[in-house]
Amino acid sequence: MTDDKGPEERLADLGLSVPVVPTPVAAYVPAVRAGSFVYTAGQLPMRDGALMATGKVGAEITPEQATECAQQCALNAIAAIRSVVGDLASVRIVKVVAFVASTPDFTGQPGVANGASELFGQVFGDAGIHARSAVGVPVLPLDAPVEVEVTAEILG
Repeated sequence: MTDDKGPEERLADLGLSVPVVPTPVAAYVPAVRAGSFVYTAGQLPMRDGALMATGKVGAEITPEQATECAQQCALNAIAAIRSVVGDLASVRIVKVVAFVASTPDFTGQPGVANGASELFGQVFGDAGIHARSAVGVPVLPLDAPVEVEVTAEILG
């Protein structure tokens, strides 16, 4: 990406903004910095204090709905990262793990995870290109359809 915009300006161009960091649902913190790395907790698709959807992809949740949930998880991860580093301009996304609660016959986990991956690319440009795992699981906390965790590096 060759523009001079920062991550928050790119988010605004997408009609998005960094949300308030969701309150943890158990005994953990949203993100921890260790040296030049930030590790987020698993981020659920929380929007305005509530899950966007519940259920399994391939049953109650369509792949399109799950992809939107993955994007919200990414936004929440960005919020968690910003809460420990302050400025997003020096952030590089290194690794993304997307967990997708799905029916046994659903095999589209990578497509769902693209909701998060594509947003990181749009927001961080080349610094948003990352390694990734997309894993199908039987159930996630609070019956969320998607959970995303991120490892980011702070450059400079």
